[in-house]
Amino acid sequence: MTPKQPKAELDARYSSALNPRPGAPDVTATDWAEVQRQLRVAEVFWITTVRPDGRLHVTPLIAAWHDGALHFSTGTGEQKAKNLAGNAHCALTTGRNSLSEGLDLVIEGMAERVTDPARQNEVIAAFEAQYGDHITSPEGMFHGFGDSIRNGNDLLFAVAPGTAYGFGHDGQAFSHTRYTF
Repeated sequence: MTPKQPKAELDARYSSALNPRPGAPDVTATDWAEVQRQLRVAEVFWITTVRPDGRLHVTPLIAAWHDGALHFSTGTGEQKAKNLAGNAHCALTTGRNSLSEGLDLVIEGMAERVTDPARQNEVIAAFEAQYGDHITSPEGMFHGFGDSIRNGNDLLFAVAPGTAYGFGHDGQAFSHTRYTF
């Protein structure tokens, strides 16, 4: 898969560029390379899926950025798996719980099952690189993660961004970048 390079556009309506503060004149769109770097080091993500009756379902999970898509897994009987079976639209978010620093990210797209064993192994390796001992150590919180995917107890999904957003916080300067693919 060749990752798509998005168009990055600063949305001044929600950035400090329209609301002058110290540092605001220097506000620029966040580079996509920085977004990808942040996705590779984030530990907790939140996924939003849509229930059959239209209500939203939001839950935390781990995810790994690999080959232009954000990947996550879920058990076959979990609510998010049931929701995605009927509506593949979802959003994954991550960031900091701070008004003064960090970069909050939103990735919107369609969840697609990853069933090819070679690709599954690539993604499992990306999870192991991102989460280390949490996955690889027998004492790790997610030990057995790869085997659970390989034997079909957990489903693996990829979400290639359709749209993404970056909300930067740097002191009193805020930025809102929209990425279109």
